[in-house]
Amino acid sequence: MAIEIRVPTLGESVTEATIAKWLKAEGDQVNADDPLVELETDKVSVEVPAPSSGVLSAITVQEGENVEVDALIGMLTEGSGVSAEKSTKPKSAPAKASAGNSGGGELIELLVPQAGESVTEAEVGEILKKVGDAVSMDEPVISLETDKAAMDVGAPASGVIKSMAVSEGDVVEVGALLAVIEAGASAAAPAPQATKATNNSAELSPAPRRVIAENNLDASQIAGSGKGGRITKGDALAATSSVKAPSAARAPGEREERVRMTRLRQTIARRLKESQNVAAMLTTFNDVDMTAIIDARKQYKELFEKKHGIKLGFMSFFVKACVQALRDVPVLNAEIDGTDIIYKNHYDVGVAVGFDGGLVVPVLRDADDMSLADVELSIAQYAKKARNGDLSMAEMQGGTFTITNGGIYGSLLSTPILNLPQSGILGMHRIEERPVVRDGQVVVRPMMYLALSYDHRIVDGKGAVGFLVRVKENLEDPQRLLLDL
Repeated sequence: MAIEIRVPTLGESVTEATIAKWLKAEGDQVNADDPLVELETDKVSVEVPAPSSGVLSAITVQEGENVEVDALIGMLTEGSGVSAEKSTKPKSAPAKASAGNSGGGELIELLVPQAGESVTEAEVGEILKKVGDAVSMDEPVISLETDKAAMDVGAPASGVIKSMAVSEGDVVEVGALLAVIEAGASAAAPAPQATKATNNSAELSPAPRRVIAENNLDASQIAGSGKGGRITKGDALAATSSVKAPSAARAPGEREERVRMTRLRQTIARRLKESQNVAAMLTTFNDVDMTAIIDARKQYKELFEKKHGIKLGFMSFFVKACVQALRDVPVLNAEIDGTDIIYKNHYDVGVAVGFDGGLVVPVLRDADDMSLADVELSIAQYAKKARNGDLSMAEMQGGTFTITNGGIYGSLLSTPILNLPQSGILGMHRIEERPVVRDGQVVVRPMMYLALSYDHRIVDGKGAVGFLVRVKENLEDPQRLLLDL
């Protein structure tokens, strides 16, 4: 018998709630009073229990949706029968094993992994294995693209792919079923991983193969950035953009091209617009004489690189200068939470890194404890990971302040947009020789414009200007950083 699951009465003044999290998935066996779903109201969070034992046969309202009291949110079928094949609906449980019924090893589910507290879904980018393929433990099976990065999902055990629950382009939530692996089956002969990019487009994964075929590219001329030199969809798209034919050579009438935004680009667009809508954003400007920094780099660049294995760049000076200034103006290292201000007593500086796929902001943890070499090495590693799509969610979360450098692209002046919930972001720009007055004399100096965008809801103009002046002083006289002045 089918039993309706409805939103219970939540108090005389509460008329609606939000589906916070489904604790069971369609097809799951439940016992009477087992929690099925978590609801959130403006006052409390409550769990809705199963009215009887049976199978959760339908979920009619998804997570994040608002529902009124007594609204139908799911269906329960009484009885103990559970379908032999688990639903592919989202679930929060880790990969688990069930007894195999095909005479082989146990069947292990490959699920969408947790990719960070703010990431709830991903898009299936490439399916790297097909049904019947042998896999080794941790060997990539499926490539997922989240709104922040790309990641490979590895096999939880050695065995054979028994079934594939998704297709390329599918959007899946955390905990959703991706594939089923029969553990131990033919594990001694796993499919060999490629050691270099294949020059046969027919041997590629479907996603890059499709891009290569549609754009008449030569796979042998594309350098693969995936594991083992595998050509990824991003590699194929990058190759496409680099060999775009001039408009004169295009077919008559081909004057437009529609390309779907990547999930990363969609998220960048959404978050930047959200920042403009939420924060009372204002930008203040100053300029800095880069003579002292340039002279220091010239004097010590060879010794620095010889000792630390990395070139001495400008960003490390800016990171240290900003940390010093944040100590003096702590509100720029804070964030708004409702009616409270949270002051951060740690300095985790995000550094914007641009690459072909978009813009990401990996975080330098405890930047106040890092040396100039530590900063340069970390930034170089993050940039490489960004290009390869290997940045993890943890590496891009929790920043307290952000620095972005438009100068590497030639920007003279800009107004950077806040990276919420942070209250400040510093924009660097290109260095340009300009005439300035020093001691009554007009001289030529390498000057850079600085732009500080800040949230005027908690940062006053005095604090913003004071912060920027402090950064300027630290850069024009870097000895202040060494002496903690």
